[in-house]
Amino acid sequence: MEDDGKSSPKLPIPGKRNILITSALPYVNNVPHLGNIIGCVLSADVYARYCRLRGYNAIYICGTDEYGTATETKALEENCTPKEICDKYHAIHKEVYDWFDISFDKFGRTSTPEQTEVCQAIFKKLWDNKWLSENTMQQLYCDTCKKFLVDGLVEGSCPFEDCNNDYARGDQCQKCRKLLNPTELKDPKCKVCQNTPRIRDTDHLFIELPLLKDRLEEYINETSVTGSWSQNAIQTTNAWLRDGLRQRCITRDLKWGVPVPHEKYKDKVFYVWFDAPIGYVSITSCYTSEWEKWWKNPENVELYQFMGKDNVPFHTVMFPSTQLGTGENWTLMKTISVTEYLNYEDGKFSKSKGVGVFGNDVKDTNIPVEVWRYYLLTNRPEVSDTSFSWTDLQAKLNGELLNNLGNFVNRVLSFIAKPDNAGYGSVIPDAHDAESHPLTKSLAEKVEKFVAEYVEAMEKVKLKQGLKTAMLISSEGNFYLQTSQFWKLYKEDKPLCAVVIRTAAGLVHLLAQLLEPFMPSFSCEVFKQLNLPPQFSLSDERGEVLLASRPWDILPPSHRIGTPQPLFKELENDVVTQYREKFAGSQADRRARDEAANLTDQLNKTKLSDAKKQKASSSKGGGKPKPQPAADREITMARLDIRVGKIVKAEKHPKADSLYVEEIDIGGGEIRTVVSGLVKYIPLEEMQNRMVCVLCNLKPAKMRDIVSQAMVLAASSSDGSKVELVEPPESAIIGERVTFPGFEGEPDDVLNPKKKVWETLLVDLNTNENLVACYKDVPFTTSAGVCKVSSISNGTIR
Repeated sequence: MEDDGKSSPKLPIPGKRNILITSALPYVNNVPHLGNIIGCVLSADVYARYCRLRGYNAIYICGTDEYGTATETKALEENCTPKEICDKYHAIHKEVYDWFDISFDKFGRTSTPEQTEVCQAIFKKLWDNKWLSENTMQQLYCDTCKKFLVDGLVEGSCPFEDCNNDYARGDQCQKCRKLLNPTELKDPKCKVCQNTPRIRDTDHLFIELPLLKDRLEEYINETSVTGSWSQNAIQTTNAWLRDGLRQRCITRDLKWGVPVPHEKYKDKVFYVWFDAPIGYVSITSCYTSEWEKWWKNPENVELYQFMGKDNVPFHTVMFPSTQLGTGENWTLMKTISVTEYLNYEDGKFSKSKGVGVFGNDVKDTNIPVEVWRYYLLTNRPEVSDTSFSWTDLQAKLNGELLNNLGNFVNRVLSFIAKPDNAGYGSVIPDAHDAESHPLTKSLAEKVEKFVAEYVEAMEKVKLKQGLKTAMLISSEGNFYLQTSQFWKLYKEDKPLCAVVIRTAAGLVHLLAQLLEPFMPSFSCEVFKQLNLPPQFSLSDERGEVLLASRPWDILPPSHRIGTPQPLFKELENDVVTQYREKFAGSQADRRARDEAANLTDQLNKTKLSDAKKQKASSSKGGGKPKPQPAADREITMARLDIRVGKIVKAEKHPKADSLYVEEIDIGGGEIRTVVSGLVKYIPLEEMQNRMVCVLCNLKPAKMRDIVSQAMVLAASSSDGSKVELVEPPESAIIGERVTFPGFEGEPDDVLNPKKKVWETLLVDLNTNENLVACYKDVPFTTSAGVCKVSSISNGTIR
């Protein structure tokens, strides 16, 4: 959901509370997973909706972060331009957030002329004010790729002794979270070609954070208190200050980014973490030409920012320092709300590995959006990491939404909708002397207290507490109905029953209001069933908060409601089991399983048709075909014994510089020794503990005094410059046979070299455009999906 551009953009209103809300700009190189969604856009959306509910003048600005190394790397992977990557994933992100009912006032992007204009203007102010310095730095340079390797284009071992992460990025270690420079990595490797880069000098521009330290600390010390920063934000920021601020490089040797407006540095672009927070400003400038009324108006605008914990220092140190350094009257962040990590089942969500439930997956579950929003928000990792699990989702849907909230609303409205002799004919009854009824008076006092607690929690951005408090009102409503025994009152004391029902109907209306920030589709449906337009308001100015203490006065008597319908559907055990199995492994594994299943279905249909023809032919010829001797069998992939293996040890051949010797587990306790000519292409450390496809029935061959008992399959690029291992899915079973749908039969014990079985089949082994290993068009298939390579499309397999 987003402002459609037809209405005038909102501007700050003197005398009103003006709130500017942003959430961390999601990076545009992958589909967002549920951890990303709760960590930024969903949390910010709840607060934005709450602000609108309360009558504040609020706008919510977000968009995709599109410049930098990760986009260039993804473009290389997908063999397209960075702009094409950004266009593709911006659309995917927008579609996901629309499905989740995220109410942006503007969802933009950073690869725009406006971003260039704002970013360069800020740079010029910093330059004029002498907060920038020039320095020569040593940087990794790849002679093969002919370019400097920045940030995500280089990986290596983390230099911090207590970390031991062998796959740290050039800008930050994903394990210990410490920021790095690429040259600090141990054993660095170019991510594109896997070669070891060398160090070269290059000139760059730096922002002098130490010189801005006094101004920054004054801002942090004051605002972290007045703005009620979340504790994890304060801790991370203080750690940065305690460790001492260093000058930070703000330029990069890239092509995809905002150009540096300086003659000496015209071939460089700004570092993504310098320009990304400026994206909030440039996207606002796309929303309104009068953007400075929001961003240069600290006296009248409050800035609230939402993000995951890994983004904190860039928003509490880097961006405020940039703003302060310009000398202009910027609206600085007042409040930052930071989440910890949402984990998936027993592991972690991972965009790079495709592990977890992703934004585009949720539509396939047929679980409504209000359930997803509710579950993520009750599980919001505000002070520590939390976990997503399918059984927990089921428990909260069935217990809290269906049996508590849905039951209360449906019970009240269904009774009102009954005909006059059994209910109220769909009309809200009049109620007299409600305050004289002790049970109703007690309920009203509790509701008044809960609404005050709800407002207090939401004002402090304690979203999970706000949701919990609203749900307590639903529990009180159920208790009120049960204790009053309204079904008896209807027969024995109709005036008192009318008090109970009108009060309960008022609670239904109030719950829809309080829960609208969390579950807008639920609230819209409740208002539809109440026969009211979907306009939600809980402002002090209109006295609506005060009215919550008199729930019997919320809906007028004689108001006719709509048609009640169940609001939630039970989630069954077998469905939960299906979802857990469906979303097991990575996205690549799931696609592979689906591809393999579809291909198998097609081949089975073809085989069934061929079998019918063969049966008809044999019935004409009379008699069954005679089995062929093994040596005379048709040469097909069925004769190859290719198995899923795992390298348990790999080392250099003692007598050959170009060869590795691997010990490979091929299942059943059997370890085979394999000699491979891969030294030139794959570093030794990347050969360790790898899942591989192993051809096990080649005749053993001695290679420099070591007998090779099998062959590891690998793909090579068309020019032979690049070689990659053919890899089964991570969840494939070691020792299982790799199959080729449509080619059934037992493999030969040993392939006869004279018959040239392997040599005949080898010419048709390839990788397709989707990186799947194939014989002709038939994929290498395991029980966990198809086998693939990392990046070589249309390559040859040997």
